[in-house]
Amino acid sequence: MKDFAITNIKNLVGVWEQSPTKPLRGNDLANLPLLPDAWIAIQDGIISDYGQGVLPHKYNELPHLDAQGGHVLPCYVDSHTHIVYAACREQEFVARIKGQTYEEIAANGGGILNSANRVAAATEDELFKSAFERLILCANQGTGAIEIKSGYGLNTDSELKMLRVIKRLKDVSPIPIKATFLGAHAFPLEYKQNQQAYIDIIINEMLPQIAANNLADYIDVFCDRGFFNVEQTRQLLQAGKQYGLKGKIHGNELGLTGGVQAAVAENAISVDHLEHTSNEEINLLANSETIGTMLPSTAFFLGIPYPNARGLIKGGAAVCLASDFNPGSSPSGRMSFVISLACIKMKMTPAEAINAATVNAAFALEMQNELGTITRGKLGKLIITKPISSLDFLPYNFGGDIIEKIL
Repeated sequence: MKDFAITNIKNLVGVWEQSPTKPLRGNDLANLPLLPDAWIAIQDGIISDYGQGVLPHKYNELPHLDAQGGHVLPCYVDSHTHIVYAACREQEFVARIKGQTYEEIAANGGGILNSANRVAAATEDELFKSAFERLILCANQGTGAIEIKSGYGLNTDSELKMLRVIKRLKDVSPIPIKATFLGAHAFPLEYKQNQQAYIDIIINEMLPQIAANNLADYIDVFCDRGFFNVEQTRQLLQAGKQYGLKGKIHGNELGLTGGVQAAVAENAISVDHLEHTSNEEINLLANSETIGTMLPSTAFFLGIPYPNARGLIKGGAAVCLASDFNPGSSPSGRMSFVISLACIKMKMTPAEAINAATVNAAFALEMQNELGTITRGKLGKLIITKPISSLDFLPYNFGGDIIEKIL
C-alpha cells in the first residue's frame, strides 16, 4: 500500500520538521519529539504530510487506517546482521551452558568456522530461501531497513556466493538492504600460520570480483583478540576504499584490542560491538564521525559485559543499536527486545534507545535522508502500536508484542 492516511494517533513519534543532519549525541539523544492527537498522510510510499486533530479534506480520498489510539513511529533500522547462513548452532549454545567460552568454541573449529563449513556445503538457492524467511521475520517485527553481511564463506567462492544471495534479497525485499563484505571475519584454519596469505586473497581475489559485480556497499573486519589485529584491519579497510567500499569494524567485543582506534583512523562509518571501552575509546569516538554500534542481545546471549552506553553517551559519542542477528551469538532480529535490553541492562532511557534504533541507526547505513524520523519526504515505513499508555511501555513490556501493524 503506497497511498494511505493514518488517523486517531495518540502520539506521532520522532517528528522532525527538518531531519537531523548529524547523529544525535549527548543530551540530544534523549530528544524524541512527539506530536499528540495526530494524523499522517503517505503518498506514493513517501511521507507527504502530518498534523494534529482532524485529517484535512484534501486527504479524505486516501484509504484510511485508524490507529485507534496507538502510537505511530518510524520503523527500526537494523545496521548489523548476519542473516545469510546455512544452519543454526544450538549445540554451541549448550556447550556454553556447560562452561565453554565463545573463544574456546571458536578455537576448536566451532563458531564462525562452523558456519563457514555449512555455507560451503549449501547451495545458493538454499541460502536465499532461509535468509528470505529471516528477512521477512525481521520486517514483520518492525525493521524497515537492514544491513546484511557475508563472512561465513572465508574463501572466494563462498564469500561471492553469500554476496550474490544478498543481492538477490535486495531485488525482492520489501525493505531496503545494505550489503557488507566481511571476508575478514576469521582466518580459515589453513591460514592460521600464514595470515598474510589469506589477507592477500581478500585483497587480490575477492575485492576485484566484488567490485566488478557490484556486490557490496561496505567492507567490514573483525578486529579483536584472536582475529585480525589493528595493522591487518587497516590494510584491509584501505584496500576496500580502493574499490569504493566504506569501512565498518567489528571491534572491542573481546577486549580493548584497538578496534575503535582503527575505525577512527580509517574514518569508518561505524565500529560495532563495544562491549569493552575505556576513556580513550570514548574520547576518540566523541571526536570523530564514526558511530558506535551497540549490540546488547549479543552480550545477553553470550553472557559477556554490556557496552557502556551511559559512558559513551555522556562522553559525546554517537551511538546506535542493532541486533547482530546471527546463528552463533545473537539468534534474533527482534529490535524491540534490543531496545528493552538497552534500557534494562545499559540504563538508556526509552527515548534514547528508540532514537538509537531509528534516527542514529539510519546514519549508520547512510540512509538518514530516507528513514529514521517522521519527516516529509522520507519513506513511509511505519509501526502502528496497539493502544499503550505511553511510549515507555514499549521497552517495559519486553516479552510482549505491542505492534498492531507494520507499514
